[in-house]
Order: sequence, then structure tokens, then C-alpha cells
Amino acid sequence: MSDVAALARVDKAVVSRVVNDDKVLSIRPETRERVHAAIRQLGYRRNMAARSLRTARTGTLGLFIPDFANPVYAEIITGAEAEALARGCVLMVGTSTAGGRAAKDYLEVLGEGRVDGLLLAGGPITWAEQETLSSLGIPWLLVNRRGRTTARHVILDDTRAALIAVEHLLELGHERIAHVGGPAGADTARRRRAGYRKALRQHELIPDPDLDVVADYTPDGGARATTELLAGGARPTAIFVANVASAIGVLTALRTAGLSVPEDVSVIAVHDLPLADHLVPALTTVRMPLRRLGARAAELLLTTQPGDLISEVVREPIELIVRQSTGPPS
Repeated sequence: MSDVAALARVDKAVVSRVVNDDKVLSIRPETRERVHAAIRQLGYRRNMAARSLRTARTGTLGLFIPDFANPVYAEIITGAEAEALARGCVLMVGTSTAGGRAAKDYLEVLGEGRVDGLLLAGGPITWAEQETLSSLGIPWLLVNRRGRTTARHVILDDTRAALIAVEHLLELGHERIAHVGGPAGADTARRRRAGYRKALRQHELIPDPDLDVVADYTPDGGARATTELLAGGARPTAIFVANVASAIGVLTALRTAGLSVPEDVSVIAVHDLPLADHLVPALTTVRMPLRRLGARAAELLLTTQPGDLISEVVREPIELIVRQSTGPPS
């Protein structure tokens, strides 16, 4: 930094403020350009390790997800990473499946001064996790999940997404509509189930508990739930699936049972990913703003105080993507 200051003919403090994009620094444009030219000529880079000792900040955000197998999280990670980088931070992603460690253990490790803030995405939050978060002393925010005691979350409008999906099936003429939901206790699963039931009631249809089965957000979970559903008796003419990964298993189970989609059973799922267009048949979905959710979560974490109450819903854009997996009942 001293070399840059000497070459640019300015004080070292000016170089520091230019490098750190100090908004209140008032210098002439030509002076600022001399500093940038000197930085380019000398190949100067900030020493982030030294800076963290002075500022007590690491320039790193942590994002904790249940696992990497669910492709939905890739979209959230992409949005959060882009926003973090735009604000001069890097994103570190971890999962509870790594090394068999419990979520509580992972949170304690991350809380040892390794990150400036924590984003926690997906799945139910336990009392142990809540207590650990409260004791860390660093900012944290729940992503598409809500806590048991404290309002610090940003979520998607899952109820509306479910409404849009079921309304599409109803408009096609379906009345016997099943629901392959998410894990018991998952906040996203509760919201999507609420939307499913609301859509049926708005059309004066009574939700049938025999058509509402629990799954996890994996292809295997979707396949098992569909097999259970078909073994229950009279089959549905359409299935609303709470997650696109589960829908892969739903399609497999229907094919194994000798049923054709959409001729025998229509299928629609929440979340749209590139793979949905390459399934057989191509899957009708409700596209959700996953990247926007990740970006907004990172933005809120970096621009609010640890004690601030945050209860925000990212509502737009939500879009119905009609493909070959839905059609009128035969």
C-alpha cells in the first residue's frame, strides 16, 4: 500500500479508502484514477487475512443446507454467491451430510469466528439448532424456513405456488387430485400442503386424506410415496408434487405401475429446473424465484443488525411452465 501511495503521490490512508470503496471519501477524479493506475501497475491486492485482524471480519458468509443432492439448493447457492461477491464477500457452503456431523455441531464450528454470518436453508429447525444460533453472537438468517421462536427468515410464497399448480389441474378438468408432499415437520411442506387444500376447497372439493401422502425431497422418496398412493385403492387422475426432485421418482413409479403420463395420470411439481425439460415426459412445473431468494437472503444478512426482526416473503416471479406431463383426464 505504501508503494501504491508513493507512485500515485497520495497519502497511504487515501489508498486504503479508495481500495475499500469508501463512499464518503472526497477526492478529485484524476486523483482516484492515479491510485487505480498505480494499483494496476504494481499488481496490488488487499491482504484479506491482515484486514480481518484489523476489522474482526472474515469477508465470508456461511450457507448451511441439508444436502447437495437436491438440485433446488444449487439455485439458492448461485443467487447467494452472486450477491455475496457483489458485496465483497465469499460464500462457504456446508451440509449436514458431510462426515455424518449433526447440524448443531456444524453450526458451532462455523460460529468460531470463521464466518461473518450464517444462512440456513431448508428442513425443520430443531430446538438445539435454535439455541446454538442464539449463542453464537453472529448474524444469522433462515432461508425458506421459519424458526420456532424468533422471526429471522426470508421465504418463498409456497402457498401461492401450490395454488397455481392445483388450479392448473382443476382447469384441465381433474377432480381426484393427489398430493405427494414434503417431509413431516418441514415448513415448506406445510405451506405447500395448505395451498393444495385451499385450491380444492375453493372449487368445493373436499381434500381426501387418502390422496395426501408424505415424502422427502428426493427421487426415492417420491417413488415410495407414489407406490403407497397407488396401493391405496382408486387411483388419482392427477398428482401435485411438492418438489421437482420428488417428481422424478413419481414419474418412475407411475411408469413401473404401467401407467402413462399424462394419459392416465397428470403430474405437476413445484420448482422448475433445466432437468424438468428433459424428463420423459417433460415435466410441467411452477417456477419459483430460487436465485432471487438466495440473493435477497445474502443481502439481508449483510445489511441488517443481528437483533433485527426479519419476516419477508419473496413473491415474484412465480410462473406456470406447461409441458407434456399434464393434460385433461381421460
